[in-house]
Amino acid sequence: MITNQSANTAKATLGTGCFWCTEAVYQSLDGVISVVSGYEGGHKANPTYGEVCTGNTGHAECVEITYDPTKITYQDLLEAFFRSHDPTTLNRQGNDVGTQYRSVIFYHNDEQKQLAETAIKELDKSGAYNDPIVTEVTPAETFFEAEAYHQNYFINNPNQGYCAFVVAPKVDKFRKVFKDKLKPELAH
Repeated sequence: MITNQSANTAKATLGTGCFWCTEAVYQSLDGVISVVSGYEGGHKANPTYGEVCTGNTGHAECVEITYDPTKITYQDLLEAFFRSHDPTTLNRQGNDVGTQYRSVIFYHNDEQKQLAETAIKELDKSGAYNDPIVTEVTPAETFFEAEAYHQNYFINNPNQGYCAFVVAPKVDKFRKVFKDKLKPELAH
């Protein structure tokens, strides 16, 4: 789906592995209006979570972010993207393995494409990572919203095992690094 962007909002679609982690990270940033977990980059219409988890649909777990570019820039979102996961591991984030967990930026316009490609080149050149970045940069096409129980997953299930032991530490670490970009109610 090609998304319309008004002067007040813009879209970014990013995959950093499990969308529960990605959603929780971006929900904490000031200027982010909404974060929707879903699937993109595959060949099957309206895939289910179970189908995506097989790795056979070609989709990546990702989030579609609606943000206010007067409060947070696409570059800020990219910085959060690269700092919140390992962009050097192909089809893997921690114990999550498969093409559905790939590092991917689905760009919505030429400016986003250029900014993503430039960020990758600069990070590789800087030696920020020991290995080359393998993040895929591809045009946004059709985003399929994940099932309702995946939305706001960390907020709704903080004591669930994966949330308590994987998502929570990741979000805590992220909030310490990005404390100047957090929503006011989270910046203590």
